[in-house]
Amino acid sequence: MAEEPASEKKGKAIILVVDRDPHIRDLESHFLHQAGYSVGFAEDGNGALQQALKTPPDIIITEILVPALDGLSLCRRIKADTRTRETSVLIFSILAAEGRAREAGADAFLLKPLAENTLINTVRELLDARIARIRRTQHAS
Repeated sequence: MAEEPASEKKGKAIILVVDRDPHIRDLESHFLHQAGYSVGFAEDGNGALQQALKTPPDIIITEILVPALDGLSLCRRIKADTRTRETSVLIFSILAAEGRAREAGADAFLLKPLAENTLINTVRELLDARIARIRRTQHAS
């Protein structure tokens, strides 16, 4: 059975931000907190994977260029694991690699630099789509 969205369990969506740049993490955190989300952080892909397996977030926002396990590999591992496959993955990168991100299973792709409205609108769309997808799955079973 698919994991119930963290946002439905606790009433507040949980977003895990994976970026090695502390300035980007701080900006994303500021914008996401202002929009009402709970935010966690990881500096590398392995740390993000371990956090996600322990407590699946609603969304993972990851740069491709992160140490230990790159963002594309992280996305593939998240989508392949039954415990985390319902977690939406947003690749947010300096690399123009939308095609590679989609092939890895990403639900969305944004090219840096950071734009608050674009980030928040994309997060809202991913959360709406995720909740609708899980409800359809629950009705079908």
